[in-house]
Amino acid sequence: MTSPRRALRRAGPAGLLAVPTLAWLALFFVAPVGLVFWYSLGRKPGLYQTHANDVLSLDRYGEALSDTFTASFAGTLRIGLAGTALCLAIGLPFAYWLAVKVRPQRRFLVLALVLVPFWTNFLIRTIGWQVVLSPEGFASRTLQGLGLIDEPFSMLFTRGAVLLGVVYNYLPMMILPLYVALDRVDGSLREASKDLGANRWRTMLQVTLPLARPGIVAGLLLVFIPLMGDYVTAAVLGGARGNMVGQLVASQFQQAQNWALGSAMAVVLILVISATILATAVAGAVCTRLLTRRRRVELAGLAEGSPA
Repeated sequence: MTSPRRALRRAGPAGLLAVPTLAWLALFFVAPVGLVFWYSLGRKPGLYQTHANDVLSLDRYGEALSDTFTASFAGTLRIGLAGTALCLAIGLPFAYWLAVKVRPQRRFLVLALVLVPFWTNFLIRTIGWQVVLSPEGFASRTLQGLGLIDEPFSMLFTRGAVLLGVVYNYLPMMILPLYVALDRVDGSLREASKDLGANRWRTMLQVTLPLARPGIVAGLLLVFIPLMGDYVTAAVLGGARGNMVGQLVASQFQQAQNWALGSAMAVVLILVISATILATAVAGAVCTRLLTRRRRVELAGLAEGSPA
């Protein structure tokens, strides 16, 4: 039997491998978030000063949760959930096709095409959609040429344009983890499911998707978290109608020079994102529990009905 002291000696060198990661998280995540929280407890002392923490209070959170900003928080959450759901709905079939149907020799080419947008600056990609969706843009001219509309059409400065922009910008971040997860699913398991009488949809729901769950979770997190804080897409494609919390936070730091209120808004946004992720995780766990229980009931029924 291994003694506790010997176990600590064995775990010591292996534990040192996590030190760089922990230092990175402490320096670039814990410290900045702690600094933002500290600023949120302060105030704006004067017209030409950004913040002061001589008197600590939670008054800035009251301002951040006022009716003016609450509407922006609600709109941002709607766009975040809708954009993440659309990315999943588009990315899952594409990733499945790429992992299962495309020949291995051609997958590299398709993956390269998926990554092509990342070779261009984020702002330039978004401005490109501004050109396409303008009244004189490609979309309007195409619809007029097909005779579907009589007058110039524009989607600019609407929430629909913001939703289209975020789906375009964040879709590759959904496809990549889904592809990795689906590519690791053993094809023999799908074949065994079909041999046992399951159709394609049942195989997808009860075999493929449960095995690809880590990739689905990773894709949802990689899309939802940065999407909620995005303000470039909303500013370029949404204007005043596509106002999101990220724009409000940026304006408080840059234009208004009110770092205390901007920090409070940022903390509230972090809490909203965390609460949404927690609620989604709980709902997913409940659904998984219900599906597992249903599966057990079906198996128990088959066992009772089988001949002795």
